[in-house]
Amino acid sequence: MNLKQIAKDTAKTLQSYLTYQALRTVLAQLGETNPPLELWLHNFSSGKIQNGESFIEQLLREKPDLALRIMTVREHIAEEIAEFLPEMVRTGIQQANMEQRRQHLERITQIDTSNPSLQSEQQTPSDRDLDNLSN
Repeated sequence: MNLKQIAKDTAKTLQSYLTYQALRTVLAQLGETNPPLELWLHNFSSGKIQNGESFIEQLLREKPDLALRIMTVREHIAEEIAEFLPEMVRTGIQQANMEQRRQHLERITQIDTSNPSLQSEQQTPSDRDLDNLSN
């Protein structure tokens, strides 16, 4: 397990996600101030936002002012969430893992009371041996 590479990949994914969030913010702003430009940006971004850096590169060639605006918003979002993000990720993963484990435990310990013959078939051989000893 290469933790440095995992961190780099995670940072790249987060960077692309913040680019997406910045795009959404700019689209909302343009929707109020310049609907034709909002429509253009919406159409331009369709299918291109998976890789944030590639999207920004393409947008810089087409409309540098919009690309710079998105980059500024993205940077602002990153600065605002950077302080809280590590703890939120750790806590979120811990809570999600606990919930998944709880649900799994409930599933594996649930007994089907509607079919009594199934219950006796599910007894382990040692359980049957103990039952036979008590008789």
